[in-house]
This record gives sequence, structure tokens and C-alpha cells, in this order.
Amino acid sequence: MTYAKVELFDQDLQLAASYFKALSHPARLAILKYLTESRVCISGDISNELPLSRTTVNQHLKELKEIGLIQGTINGSKTNYCLNKAKIGEMKQVLNKFTDSVQLPEDFSCKS
Repeated sequence: MTYAKVELFDQDLQLAASYFKALSHPARLAILKYLTESRVCISGDISNELPLSRTTVNQHLKELKEIGLIQGTINGSKTNYCLNKAKIGEMKQVLNKFTDSVQLPEDFSCKS
């Protein structure tokens, strides 16, 4: 059996990987984009905005909630979904730090 062994990597890489994993599906990116463009908390069914079933959308919402990028509060029979501004900011810092660390010089070449 193969194990991910994420604990073998430093905390910065583990955190970056968790954000990359959360962003690794176009549906989750679409949800974040939709909530950003809406500029308000969305009450109701986000699945109406995506070409996916309600069950599939709910699974993607769950992934985003687990990492904290969105918040969902139950209001009667509906759930209000909002971006978590603090976590979005943290995500941007973590991902920028990682991508900045893998930049190559202009004259980089893999040629032998």
C-alpha cells in the first residue's frame, strides 16, 4: 500500500499543497469565481450556476469549506455561502510565496 507521507515535507509545502488540492478542480474554481463576482453571500442553490448536479456541487462546496475558503451558514432551509476573506488572503500569500520560489532566470535552458 502506498502512503502520501506528507509529514515528510515542511509545513510551507504541506500548506501550499492543501490549497493547490482545493483548487485542483474547475468546478471549485468556478464556485470561487462565482462568489467573487457576486460580491455578496449567496443564499440558495449554487448548482443552478454550474453544469453539474446538486450532489456534485455540494461535494465541491464541502472541499472548499473544509479548507476554509468559503463559509456556509444555515438560514432556515437555505445555506448562505460567502468567501472567507481572511483565508482567501492567506491562500494568495501561500501560493505567491510558492510560485515566487520556483521562478527561473530569463536565460534558463534545459539544453545540454
